[in-house]
Amino acid sequence: MEKSFHSIRKQYEKGALLENQVDINPLIQLNLWLSEAMASECQEPTAMVLSTTGTDLKPSSRVVLMKGLDETGILFFTNYESRKGQQLQVNPQSSILFFWAALERQVRIEGTVRKVSAEESDAYFASRPESSRISAIISPQSREIPNRLWLEAAVETHKCVYSGSRPGNWGGYRLRPEYFEFWQGREDRLHDRIVYQPNEPGWRISRLAP
Repeated sequence: MEKSFHSIRKQYEKGALLENQVDINPLIQLNLWLSEAMASECQEPTAMVLSTTGTDLKPSSRVVLMKGLDETGILFFTNYESRKGQQLQVNPQSSILFFWAALERQVRIEGTVRKVSAEESDAYFASRPESSRISAIISPQSREIPNRLWLEAAVETHKCVYSGSRPGNWGGYRLRPEYFEFWQGREDRLHDRIVYQPNEPGWRISRLAP
């Protein structure tokens, strides 16, 4: 059925973002926006689109959940043998995108991704519900499997023998940011785009055209 996508229009009217309103530290500004998203009607406020590339330079994107934010960067966890894990192994340069539709905001972040320590991965893994830990163990993430029943059978099998330990192919990554862009929707498509770029010892703040 043909749809008229080009006629879809939305006026952005929920906020503004000016240079004198943002924190000089982009990680503090990101934490502020995350807090406001968590306090709003946004669903999955810590969900972020992670984009990676491998040796073929073809970009690949998927939604992951942020599990930590501090001065060292942005933390997430996954299977190291997944497609994203394999791509990060050969090219640690990556980007993250947060989008909060209810607030008409998005944040783009680019940087270098590195694995976190085994101790940090162990601590987070131990904090997860047992069902989530078992799912992480039995899933050959990104690989072809026969069917859904194969997956469910693997879960039942591991329930009987599960030891509680983290598998070596699963753990955390931290993206060390090198670029931030905070976007606030504005009327008539004159959106606000505030950029942070490294300028030792801090960050240079500038504005981009919408």
